[in-house]
Amino acid sequence: MIPKPDRVFARDFEWRHLARFAAGVGHHPQLGVVSGRRRQGKTFLVEALVRETGGFYFGATEATETESLSLYADALAEHVGAPAPFRFGSWDEAVRQTFAIGAERRDLMVIDEFPYLSKVSPALPSIIQREIDRAIARDAPVSLLLCGSAMSVMGRLLAGGAPLRGRASLELVVRPFDHRTAADYWRITDPRLAVRTHAVVGGTPAYLRFVGGDTPQGLDDFDAWVQRTVLDPGTPLFREARYLLEEESDVRDSALYHSVLAAVASGNGTRGGIAGYIGRKAADIGHHLNVLEDSHLLRREPDVFRPSRSVYRVREPLVTFYQVVMRPRWGLLESGRAAPVWTDSQGRFHDQVVGPHFEELCRQFARIEDVFGELPGEVGAGVVTDSERREQIEVDVVVFAPAMPGEPRRVLSLGEVKWGRRMGPRHSARLRRAREVLGAKGYDVRDTVLACYSGAGFDGALASEPDVRTVGLGELYG
Repeated sequence: MIPKPDRVFARDFEWRHLARFAAGVGHHPQLGVVSGRRRQGKTFLVEALVRETGGFYFGATEATETESLSLYADALAEHVGAPAPFRFGSWDEAVRQTFAIGAERRDLMVIDEFPYLSKVSPALPSIIQREIDRAIARDAPVSLLLCGSAMSVMGRLLAGGAPLRGRASLELVVRPFDHRTAADYWRITDPRLAVRTHAVVGGTPAYLRFVGGDTPQGLDDFDAWVQRTVLDPGTPLFREARYLLEEESDVRDSALYHSVLAAVASGNGTRGGIAGYIGRKAADIGHHLNVLEDSHLLRREPDVFRPSRSVYRVREPLVTFYQVVMRPRWGLLESGRAAPVWTDSQGRFHDQVVGPHFEELCRQFARIEDVFGELPGEVGAGVVTDSERREQIEVDVVVFAPAMPGEPRRVLSLGEVKWGRRMGPRHSARLRRAREVLGAKGYDVRDTVLACYSGAGFDGALASEPDVRTVGLGELYG
Protein backbone atom coordinates (compact mmCIF):
# COMPACT_ATOMS: atom_id res chain seq x y z
CA MET A 1 0.00 0.00 0.00
CA ILE A 2 1.35 3.42 -0.98
CA PRO A 3 1.93 5.56 2.15
CA LYS A 4 0.12 8.89 2.24
CA PRO A 5 2.50 11.82 1.57
CA ASP A 6 3.07 14.19 4.48
CA ARG A 7 1.76 17.12 2.44
CA VAL A 8 -1.74 15.57 2.39
CA PHE A 9 -3.67 16.75 5.46
CA ALA A 10 -6.14 14.19 6.86
CA ARG A 11 -7.98 12.39 4.00
CA ASP A 12 -6.95 8.99 5.38
CA PHE A 13 -10.17 7.35 4.14
CA GLU A 14 -9.83 8.78 0.63
CA TRP A 15 -6.14 7.96 0.37
CA ARG A 16 -6.70 4.38 1.51
CA HIS A 17 -9.15 3.78 -1.33
CA LEU A 18 -6.99 5.53 -3.92
CA ALA A 19 -3.92 3.59 -2.80
CA ARG A 20 -5.86 0.33 -2.97
CA PHE A 21 -6.87 1.19 -6.54
CA ALA A 22 -3.25 2.02 -7.37
CA ALA A 23 -2.14 -1.32 -5.93
CA GLY A 24 -4.12 -3.02 -8.69
CA VAL A 25 -2.38 -1.08 -11.47
CA GLY A 26 -0.68 -3.45 -13.88
CA HIS A 27 -2.45 -6.53 -12.59
CA HIS A 28 -5.98 -6.37 -14.00
CA PRO A 29 -8.27 -3.94 -15.89
CA GLN A 30 -10.02 -1.44 -13.64
CA LEU A 31 -12.00 1.78 -13.82
CA GLY A 32 -12.39 4.29 -11.02
CA VAL A 33 -14.56 7.40 -10.66
CA VAL A 34 -13.56 10.17 -8.26
CA SER A 35 -15.86 13.14 -7.76
CA GLY A 36 -16.18 16.05 -5.39
CA ARG A 37 -17.24 19.65 -5.50
CA ARG A 38 -14.54 22.12 -6.40
CA ARG A 39 -12.00 23.19 -3.77
CA GLN A 40 -12.26 19.95 -1.74
CA GLY A 41 -8.74 18.81 -2.69
CA LYS A 42 -9.75 16.13 -5.19
CA THR A 43 -7.20 17.18 -7.80
CA PHE A 44 -4.56 17.56 -5.09
CA LEU A 45 -5.17 13.96 -4.03
CA VAL A 46 -5.08 12.38 -7.49
CA GLU A 47 -2.04 14.42 -8.52
CA ALA A 48 -0.27 13.21 -5.38
CA LEU A 49 -1.21 9.63 -6.30
CA VAL A 50 0.14 10.10 -9.83
CA ARG A 51 3.41 11.47 -8.48
CA GLU A 52 3.76 8.50 -6.15
CA THR A 53 3.05 5.97 -8.93
CA GLY A 54 4.63 7.68 -11.93
CA GLY A 55 1.33 7.59 -13.80
CA PHE A 56 -0.28 9.79 -16.43
CA TYR A 57 -2.36 12.84 -15.50
CA PHE A 58 -4.42 15.07 -17.78
CA GLY A 59 -6.45 17.98 -16.44
CA ALA A 60 -9.13 19.00 -18.92
CA THR A 61 -10.24 22.58 -19.45
CA GLU A 62 -13.23 24.20 -21.10
CA ALA A 63 -12.38 23.91 -24.80
CA THR A 64 -13.70 22.67 -28.11
CA GLU A 65 -13.35 18.99 -28.94
CA THR A 66 -10.52 19.72 -31.39
CA GLU A 67 -8.50 21.74 -28.89
CA SER A 68 -9.11 19.21 -26.11
CA LEU A 69 -7.88 16.39 -28.35
CA SER A 70 -4.76 18.40 -29.19
CA LEU A 71 -4.01 19.15 -25.53
CA TYR A 72 -4.63 15.53 -24.60
CA ALA A 73 -2.36 14.27 -27.37
CA ASP A 74 0.45 16.57 -26.22
CA ALA A 75 0.12 15.40 -22.60
CA LEU A 76 0.10 11.73 -23.61
CA ALA A 77 3.11 12.15 -25.90
CA GLU A 78 5.04 13.91 -23.14
CA HIS A 79 4.20 11.12 -20.69
CA VAL A 80 5.58 8.35 -22.92
CA GLY A 81 8.47 10.45 -24.24
CA ALA A 82 7.34 10.09 -27.85
CA PRO A 83 9.84 11.47 -30.40
CA ALA A 84 6.97 13.09 -32.33
CA PRO A 85 3.67 14.51 -31.08
CA PHE A 86 0.53 12.42 -31.27
CA ARG A 87 -2.33 13.49 -33.50
CA PHE A 88 -5.87 12.33 -32.78
CA GLY A 89 -8.77 12.93 -35.13
CA SER A 90 -11.36 11.74 -32.62
CA TRP A 91 -11.77 10.56 -29.07
CA ASP A 92 -12.19 7.07 -30.46
CA GLU A 93 -8.53 7.16 -31.52
CA ALA A 94 -7.40 8.90 -28.33
CA VAL A 95 -9.08 6.42 -25.98
CA ARG A 96 -7.82 3.39 -27.91
CA GLN A 97 -4.29 4.81 -27.74
CA THR A 98 -4.69 5.54 -24.02
CA PHE A 99 -5.74 1.97 -23.29
CA ALA A 100 -2.90 0.58 -25.40
CA ILE A 101 -0.33 2.70 -23.55
CA GLY A 102 -1.87 1.91 -20.16
CA ALA A 103 -1.76 -1.82 -20.84
CA GLU A 104 1.75 -1.81 -22.25
CA ARG A 105 3.37 0.45 -19.65
CA ARG A 106 1.13 -0.69 -16.76
CA ASP A 107 0.66 2.95 -15.71
CA LEU A 108 -2.14 4.59 -13.79
CA MET A 109 -4.02 6.81 -16.27
CA VAL A 110 -5.96 9.78 -14.83
CA ILE A 111 -8.30 12.14 -16.66
CA ASP A 112 -9.36 15.02 -14.42
CA GLU A 113 -12.32 17.36 -14.96
CA PHE A 114 -13.87 14.76 -17.23
CA PRO A 115 -17.20 16.67 -17.50
CA TYR A 116 -15.47 19.33 -19.62
CA LEU A 117 -14.67 16.63 -22.18
CA SER A 118 -18.01 14.80 -22.10
CA LYS A 119 -19.91 18.07 -22.45
CA VAL A 120 -18.50 18.75 -25.93
CA SER A 121 -18.02 15.04 -26.77
CA PRO A 122 -21.14 13.25 -25.47
CA ALA A 123 -20.05 9.90 -26.96
CA LEU A 124 -16.93 9.77 -24.79
CA PRO A 125 -18.41 7.67 -21.93
CA SER A 126 -19.67 5.13 -24.48
CA ILE A 127 -16.24 4.95 -26.11
CA ILE A 128 -14.60 4.34 -22.74
CA GLN A 129 -17.21 1.69 -21.93
CA ARG A 130 -16.40 -0.16 -25.14
CA GLU A 131 -12.67 -0.12 -24.45
CA ILE A 132 -13.14 -1.14 -20.82
CA ASP A 133 -15.21 -4.11 -21.93
CA ARG A 134 -12.54 -5.10 -24.44
CA ALA A 135 -9.84 -4.78 -21.79
CA ILE A 136 -11.83 -7.00 -19.43
CA ALA A 137 -12.35 -9.60 -22.17
CA ARG A 138 -8.60 -9.66 -22.92
CA ASP A 139 -7.53 -9.18 -19.29
CA ALA A 140 -5.48 -6.17 -20.41
CA PRO A 141 -4.01 -4.46 -17.30
CA VAL A 142 -5.46 -0.98 -17.88
CA SER A 143 -6.20 1.30 -14.92
CA LEU A 144 -8.18 4.45 -15.66
CA LEU A 145 -9.40 7.07 -13.17
CA LEU A 146 -12.06 9.56 -14.28
CA CYS A 147 -12.35 12.59 -12.01
CA GLY A 148 -14.63 15.59 -12.00
CA SER A 149 -16.15 18.45 -10.02
CA ALA A 150 -19.50 18.85 -11.79
CA MET A 151 -21.45 16.68 -9.36
CA SER A 152 -24.57 16.45 -11.51
CA VAL A 153 -22.50 15.06 -14.40
CA MET A 154 -20.30 12.76 -12.34
CA GLY A 155 -23.31 11.39 -10.48
CA ARG A 156 -24.83 10.24 -13.77
CA LEU A 157 -21.71 8.43 -15.04
CA LEU A 158 -22.49 5.23 -13.16
CA ALA A 159 -26.24 5.65 -12.69
CA GLY A 160 -29.17 3.81 -14.24
CA GLY A 161 -28.58 2.96 -17.87
CA ALA A 162 -25.38 5.04 -18.24
CA PRO A 163 -22.71 3.41 -20.45
CA LEU A 164 -20.25 2.98 -17.57
CA ARG A 165 -22.82 1.50 -15.20
CA GLY A 166 -21.36 -1.59 -13.53
CA ARG A 167 -17.83 -1.07 -14.88
CA ALA A 168 -16.22 0.79 -11.98
CA SER A 169 -14.33 -0.84 -9.13
CA LEU A 170 -13.93 2.50 -7.32
CA GLU A 171 -16.52 5.24 -6.78
CA LEU A 172 -15.12 7.82 -4.40
CA VAL A 173 -16.66 11.15 -3.40
CA VAL A 174 -14.25 13.63 -1.81
CA ARG A 175 -16.33 15.53 0.71
CA PRO A 176 -15.62 18.62 2.85
CA PHE A 177 -13.80 18.16 6.16
CA ASP A 178 -16.06 17.50 9.14
CA HIS A 179 -16.22 20.24 11.77
CA ARG A 180 -13.52 18.77 13.99
CA THR A 181 -11.05 18.19 11.16
CA ALA A 182 -11.81 21.66 9.79
CA ALA A 183 -11.00 23.23 13.16
CA ASP A 184 -7.63 21.44 13.19
CA TYR A 185 -6.97 22.50 9.61
CA TRP A 186 -7.70 26.15 10.41
CA ARG A 187 -5.68 25.85 13.65
CA ILE A 188 -8.64 26.91 15.80
CA THR A 189 -8.82 25.56 19.34
CA ASP A 190 -11.72 27.64 20.73
CA PRO A 191 -14.94 25.68 19.97
CA ARG A 192 -17.13 28.79 19.91
CA LEU A 193 -14.83 30.40 17.37
CA ALA A 194 -14.67 27.13 15.44
CA VAL A 195 -18.47 27.02 15.04
CA ARG A 196 -18.64 30.60 13.79
CA THR A 197 -15.79 30.08 11.35
CA HIS A 198 -17.24 26.79 10.09
CA ALA A 199 -20.59 28.52 9.56
CA VAL A 200 -18.82 30.80 7.07
CA VAL A 201 -16.28 28.61 5.25
CA GLY A 202 -17.44 25.10 6.12
CA GLY A 203 -14.98 22.28 5.62
CA THR A 204 -13.62 23.23 2.20
CA PRO A 205 -9.81 23.00 2.38
CA ALA A 206 -9.04 25.45 -0.44
CA TYR A 207 -10.69 28.35 1.36
CA LEU A 208 -7.72 28.65 3.71
CA ARG A 209 -5.58 29.33 0.66
CA PHE A 210 -8.21 31.73 -0.69
CA VAL A 211 -7.64 33.97 2.34
CA GLY A 212 -3.86 33.63 2.23
CA GLY A 213 -3.72 31.46 5.36
CA ASP A 214 -5.40 34.19 7.42
CA THR A 215 -7.24 32.60 10.34
CA PRO A 216 -9.21 34.37 13.10
CA GLN A 217 -6.93 34.78 16.10
CA GLY A 218 -9.73 34.65 18.67
CA LEU A 219 -13.33 35.63 19.24
CA ASP A 220 -12.29 39.28 19.47
CA ASP A 221 -10.76 39.00 15.99
CA PHE A 222 -13.68 37.19 14.30
CA ASP A 223 -15.57 40.29 13.12
CA ALA A 224 -12.42 41.84 11.70
CA TRP A 225 -11.49 38.51 10.07
CA VAL A 226 -14.85 38.30 8.28
CA GLN A 227 -14.45 41.84 6.98
CA ARG A 228 -10.88 41.34 5.73
CA THR A 229 -11.59 37.99 4.05
CA VAL A 230 -14.99 36.88 2.81
CA LEU A 231 -16.45 40.43 2.73
CA ASP A 232 -13.41 41.94 1.00
CA PRO A 233 -13.86 42.17 -2.80
CA GLY A 234 -10.09 41.82 -3.18
CA THR A 235 -10.08 38.19 -1.98
CA PRO A 236 -11.01 35.12 -4.09
CA LEU A 237 -13.46 34.05 -1.40
CA PHE A 238 -15.61 37.13 -2.01
CA ARG A 239 -17.19 35.79 -5.25
CA GLU A 240 -16.79 32.10 -4.57
CA ALA A 241 -20.42 31.39 -3.64
CA ARG A 242 -21.57 32.83 -6.96
CA TYR A 243 -19.06 30.73 -8.89
CA LEU A 244 -20.13 27.51 -7.16
CA LEU A 245 -23.53 27.80 -8.81
CA GLU A 246 -22.37 29.07 -12.18
CA GLU A 247 -19.86 26.22 -12.57
CA GLU A 248 -22.64 23.64 -12.68
CA SER A 249 -23.37 22.71 -16.28
CA ASP A 250 -27.09 22.05 -15.70
CA VAL A 251 -27.74 25.58 -14.41
CA ARG A 252 -29.28 27.74 -17.12
CA ASP A 253 -30.98 30.69 -15.39
CA SER A 254 -28.63 31.42 -12.49
CA ALA A 255 -30.83 34.25 -11.16
CA LEU A 256 -33.71 31.87 -10.47
CA TYR A 257 -31.40 29.31 -8.85
CA HIS A 258 -29.95 32.01 -6.61
CA SER A 259 -33.49 32.94 -5.57
CA VAL A 260 -34.22 29.31 -4.66
CA LEU A 261 -31.05 29.16 -2.57
CA ALA A 262 -31.92 32.47 -0.93
CA ALA A 263 -35.36 31.14 -0.01
CA VAL A 264 -33.91 28.06 1.67
CA ALA A 265 -31.13 30.00 3.40
CA SER A 266 -33.74 32.39 4.80
CA GLY A 267 -35.63 29.54 6.44
CA ASN A 268 -38.20 28.72 3.76
CA GLY A 269 -37.37 25.04 3.56
CA THR A 270 -40.60 23.51 2.22
CA ARG A 271 -41.39 23.37 -1.48
CA GLY A 272 -44.40 25.61 -0.94
CA GLY A 273 -42.36 28.06 1.13
CA ILE A 274 -39.68 28.25 -1.54
CA ALA A 275 -42.25 28.77 -4.29
CA GLY A 276 -43.99 31.52 -2.33
CA TYR A 277 -40.68 33.28 -1.63
CA ILE A 278 -39.68 33.44 -5.30
CA GLY A 279 -43.20 34.04 -6.68
CA ARG A 280 -43.61 30.75 -8.55
CA LYS A 281 -45.94 27.77 -8.31
CA ALA A 282 -44.61 24.77 -6.40
CA ALA A 283 -44.99 22.58 -9.49
CA ASP A 284 -42.76 24.95 -11.49
CA ILE A 285 -39.64 24.62 -9.34
CA GLY A 286 -39.27 20.84 -9.19
CA HIS A 287 -36.58 20.80 -11.88
CA HIS A 288 -34.59 23.55 -10.20
CA LEU A 289 -34.66 21.75 -6.86
CA ASN A 290 -33.50 18.52 -8.53
CA VAL A 291 -30.60 20.30 -10.23
CA LEU A 292 -29.49 21.90 -6.97
CA GLU A 293 -29.70 18.52 -5.23
CA ASP A 294 -27.69 16.82 -7.99
CA SER A 295 -25.13 19.62 -7.73
CA HIS A 296 -24.78 18.99 -3.97
CA LEU A 297 -25.84 22.56 -3.19
CA LEU A 298 -29.16 21.55 -1.62
CA ARG A 299 -30.24 18.45 0.26
CA ARG A 300 -33.76 17.27 0.96
CA GLU A 301 -34.38 15.96 4.46
CA PRO A 302 -37.63 14.15 5.25
CA ASP A 303 -39.39 14.75 8.55
CA VAL A 304 -38.44 11.62 10.50
CA PHE A 305 -41.96 11.36 11.94
CA ARG A 306 -43.78 12.25 8.70
CA PRO A 307 -41.65 10.98 5.77
CA SER A 308 -44.10 12.39 3.22
CA ARG A 309 -43.08 15.87 4.33
CA SER A 310 -39.58 17.19 3.87
CA VAL A 311 -37.52 20.34 4.09
CA TYR A 312 -34.62 21.54 1.98
CA ARG A 313 -31.36 22.76 3.47
CA VAL A 314 -28.35 24.41 1.84
CA ARG A 315 -25.39 22.03 1.94
CA GLU A 316 -22.56 24.56 1.53
CA PRO A 317 -22.14 26.98 4.48
CA LEU A 318 -20.52 29.65 2.30
CA VAL A 319 -23.61 29.70 0.07
CA THR A 320 -25.85 30.27 3.10
CA PHE A 321 -23.56 33.05 4.32
CA TYR A 322 -23.58 34.65 0.87
CA GLN A 323 -27.36 34.49 0.48
CA VAL A 324 -28.13 35.83 3.97
CA VAL A 325 -25.32 38.35 4.51
CA MET A 326 -23.75 39.29 1.18
CA ARG A 327 -26.30 39.12 -1.63
CA PRO A 328 -28.78 41.64 -0.13
CA ARG A 329 -25.96 44.23 0.19
CA TRP A 330 -23.81 43.22 -2.80
CA GLY A 331 -23.44 46.74 -4.19
CA LEU A 332 -22.18 48.12 -0.89
CA LEU A 333 -19.72 45.25 -0.48
CA GLU A 334 -18.32 45.72 -3.97
CA SER A 335 -17.63 49.36 -3.10
CA GLY A 336 -15.60 48.27 -0.06
CA ARG A 337 -18.13 49.03 2.69
CA ALA A 338 -17.78 45.77 4.60
CA ALA A 339 -17.93 47.32 8.08
CA PRO A 340 -21.49 48.77 7.94
CA VAL A 341 -22.80 45.72 6.07
CA TRP A 342 -21.38 43.37 8.70
CA THR A 343 -22.75 45.49 11.55
CA ASP A 344 -26.19 45.54 9.95
CA SER A 345 -26.22 41.77 9.38
CA GLN A 346 -25.34 40.58 12.90
CA GLY A 347 -28.89 39.49 13.74
CA ARG A 348 -29.36 37.63 10.45
CA PHE A 349 -25.93 36.01 10.79
CA HIS A 350 -26.67 34.53 14.20
CA ASP A 351 -30.32 33.60 13.52
CA GLN A 352 -30.16 32.37 9.92
CA VAL A 353 -26.54 31.28 9.53
CA VAL A 354 -24.92 30.18 12.80
CA GLY A 355 -28.07 28.89 14.50
CA PRO A 356 -29.17 26.46 11.75
CA HIS A 357 -25.54 25.49 11.12
CA PHE A 358 -25.06 24.63 14.79
CA GLU A 359 -28.16 22.42 14.58
CA GLU A 360 -26.60 20.50 11.71
CA LEU A 361 -23.33 20.09 13.62
CA CYS A 362 -25.32 18.61 16.50
CA ARG A 363 -27.01 16.13 14.15
CA GLN A 364 -23.59 15.17 12.84
CA PHE A 365 -22.42 14.67 16.41
CA ALA A 366 -25.40 12.40 17.09
CA ARG A 367 -24.39 10.19 14.16
CA ILE A 368 -21.25 9.11 16.00
CA GLU A 369 -21.85 5.46 16.75
CA ASP A 370 -21.40 5.44 20.53
CA VAL A 371 -22.91 8.81 21.47
CA PHE A 372 -26.09 7.26 22.87
CA GLY A 373 -24.71 3.86 23.70
CA GLU A 374 -25.24 2.06 20.41
CA LEU A 375 -25.12 2.41 16.66
CA PRO A 376 -27.72 4.91 15.39
CA GLY A 377 -29.95 3.79 12.55
CA GLU A 378 -31.24 7.21 11.48
CA VAL A 379 -30.59 10.77 12.60
CA GLY A 380 -32.69 13.72 11.55
CA ALA A 381 -35.25 16.30 12.64
CA GLY A 382 -39.00 16.16 12.88
CA VAL A 383 -42.23 17.61 14.19
CA VAL A 384 -44.31 15.79 16.81
CA THR A 385 -48.01 16.61 16.65
CA ASP A 386 -49.53 16.89 20.12
CA SER A 387 -53.25 16.62 19.36
CA GLU A 388 -54.27 16.85 23.00
CA ARG A 389 -52.62 20.25 23.49
CA ARG A 390 -53.07 21.27 19.85
CA GLU A 391 -49.45 22.13 19.30
CA GLN A 392 -46.51 21.12 17.19
CA ILE A 393 -43.27 20.17 18.97
CA GLU A 394 -40.20 20.66 16.79
CA VAL A 395 -37.41 18.24 17.65
CA ASP A 396 -34.04 19.32 16.25
CA VAL A 397 -32.12 16.07 16.74
CA VAL A 398 -33.90 12.73 16.60
CA VAL A 399 -31.85 9.54 16.88
CA PHE A 400 -33.44 6.19 16.02
CA ALA A 401 -31.97 2.76 16.63
CA PRO A 402 -31.70 0.56 13.53
CA ALA A 403 -35.16 -0.50 12.40
CA MET A 404 -36.15 -4.08 13.20
CA PRO A 405 -38.89 -5.77 11.14
CA GLY A 406 -42.13 -6.19 13.05
CA GLU A 407 -40.98 -4.08 16.00
CA PRO A 408 -41.86 -0.44 16.87
CA ARG A 409 -39.28 2.21 16.02
CA ARG A 410 -36.99 2.65 19.00
CA VAL A 411 -36.02 6.23 19.76
CA LEU A 412 -32.53 6.52 21.23
CA SER A 413 -32.67 10.28 21.79
CA LEU A 414 -34.75 13.42 21.32
CA GLY A 415 -32.78 16.65 21.29
CA GLU A 416 -33.28 20.41 21.21
CA VAL A 417 -30.59 22.83 20.02
CA LYS A 418 -29.97 26.43 21.06
CA TRP A 419 -26.95 28.32 19.81
CA GLY A 420 -27.20 31.58 21.73
CA ARG A 421 -29.36 30.67 24.74
CA ARG A 422 -28.72 28.86 27.98
CA MET A 423 -30.91 25.80 28.28
CA GLY A 424 -32.93 24.78 31.32
CA PRO A 425 -35.86 22.70 32.57
CA ARG A 426 -38.39 24.28 30.20
CA HIS A 427 -36.47 22.90 27.24
CA SER A 428 -36.25 19.42 28.69
CA ALA A 429 -39.96 19.61 29.55
CA ARG A 430 -40.80 20.10 25.85
CA LEU A 431 -38.71 17.08 24.95
CA ARG A 432 -40.30 15.05 27.72
CA ARG A 433 -43.74 15.89 26.38
CA ALA A 434 -42.64 14.89 22.88
CA ARG A 435 -41.45 11.57 24.29
CA GLU A 436 -44.83 11.00 25.96
CA VAL A 437 -46.72 11.74 22.73
CA LEU A 438 -44.47 9.45 20.70
CA GLY A 439 -44.94 6.68 23.24
CA ALA A 440 -48.70 7.03 22.88
CA LYS A 441 -48.30 6.80 19.10
CA GLY A 442 -46.54 3.44 19.36
CA TYR A 443 -42.87 4.36 19.34
CA ASP A 444 -40.53 2.58 21.75
CA VAL A 445 -39.35 5.37 24.08
CA ARG A 446 -38.52 3.32 27.16
CA ASP A 447 -34.81 4.19 26.98
CA THR A 448 -35.01 7.51 25.13
CA VAL A 449 -32.42 10.03 26.31
CA LEU A 450 -33.44 13.70 26.26
CA ALA A 451 -30.54 15.76 24.92
CA CYS A 452 -30.02 19.51 25.27
CA TYR A 453 -27.41 20.94 22.89
CA SER A 454 -26.28 24.47 23.64
CA GLY A 455 -23.60 26.88 22.54
CA ALA A 456 -24.25 29.16 25.53
CA GLY A 457 -24.36 26.80 28.49
CA PHE A 458 -26.95 25.18 30.75
CA ASP A 459 -29.02 25.95 33.81
CA GLY A 460 -27.69 24.05 36.79
CA ALA A 461 -31.17 22.62 37.40
CA LEU A 462 -30.72 20.30 34.41
CA ALA A 463 -28.12 18.36 36.37
CA SER A 464 -30.87 17.03 38.66
CA GLU A 465 -32.81 15.51 35.74
CA PRO A 466 -31.44 11.97 35.27
CA ASP A 467 -33.03 11.42 31.86
CA VAL A 468 -31.40 14.53 30.35
CA ARG A 469 -27.98 14.70 28.75
CA THR A 470 -26.35 18.08 28.10
CA VAL A 471 -24.04 18.47 25.12
CA GLY A 472 -21.94 21.62 25.01
CA LEU A 473 -19.28 22.92 22.69
CA GLY A 474 -16.52 21.07 24.49
CA GLU A 475 -18.16 17.71 23.83
CA LEU A 476 -19.09 18.67 20.28
CA TYR A 477 -15.43 19.26 19.50
CA GLY A 478 -13.98 16.73 21.95
